[in-house]
Amino acid sequence: ISFDHEELEPLQIKEEQQKPEHSWTKEEAMELPINDEEQLLLKQQTEDTGEEHLQYLTSGEIFLEEEHLMFHTLTGENIYECMSCGKSFTQKSSFDTHMRIHTREKTFECLSCGKSFSQKCNLERHMRIHTGEKSFECLSCGKSFPHKFNLDRHMRIHTGEKPFECLSCGKRFASKRVLNNHIRTHTGEKPFSCTICNKNFTDKNHLTRHITIHRGEKPFDCLSCGKSLTQKSNIESHLRIHTGEKLFSCTICNKNFTDKNHLTRHISIHRVEKPLKCLFCGKSFNQKSNLDNRMKIHKGEKNFECLYRAKIWF
Repeated sequence: ISFDHEELEPLQIKEEQQKPEHSWTKEEAMELPINDEEQLLLKQQTEDTGEEHLQYLTSGEIFLEEEHLMFHTLTGENIYECMSCGKSFTQKSSFDTHMRIHTREKTFECLSCGKSFSQKCNLERHMRIHTGEKSFECLSCGKSFPHKFNLDRHMRIHTGEKPFECLSCGKRFASKRVLNNHIRTHTGEKPFSCTICNKNFTDKNHLTRHITIHRGEKPFDCLSCGKSLTQKSNIESHLRIHTGEKLFSCTICNKNFTDKNHLTRHISIHRVEKPLKCLFCGKSFNQKSNLDNRMKIHKGEKNFECLYRAKIWF
């Protein structure tokens, strides 16, 4: 059901209409039992006292706002419809809040950083960044979060819940963001581009880590030897050199490795895969380092010197 603006005039009670048998104040009306056979409430104002009264007309719902009363339908249909996207609302306040999405109106400004928001609740959540407030605590591990949705997402680590499923391969994920990143492995989409070298990435976090390479940033330090690395995953792999831990095992020969990439390269030896081809002689290799050494032979480069015989080797 849709209404034109011309139709939204306040409802008038005809003089010949039978007067209601009872009328109530707002407070009294809220205490009344609701009966489906009773009639909808219309707001009427007495001229002598100016006190708001409510009377039944056709439904079992009590309306304390004229707009809610005018637009309510017995079918429960929403009556405030957005002309931009078609979404409907039962309350004008919700409709007005929604419209700010399309108008991009942001009336709530953060006094700390100047960032603006379309809703007050979003500003309040944002303010926790500045105050450091973390009101939502995980009862399993004690970790705290600034927002409830952060806690809910974290809890899936403990519960093992993975509610987001890839429709292409059936793989499941704990968060929608990770699912969206995974879907791009099927579509080949890489929407995040490096402005320095134009390399594209499926994940924004991958782009952020990549940019640190251009900037020369190495924020992760090894506490054992002081070596600095660009990524947290790299420092974790590096630490296994000191601990001797080898988490990645070859299922064919049971050889163990400290790094997953080392295992992947090793497995290609078993599979006799040689995807890297020399452009000069056509010889194929299973590791890039071997191909690079081969290329140096063709280019006449001699990089390895014997310290005992002073002989140059390829």
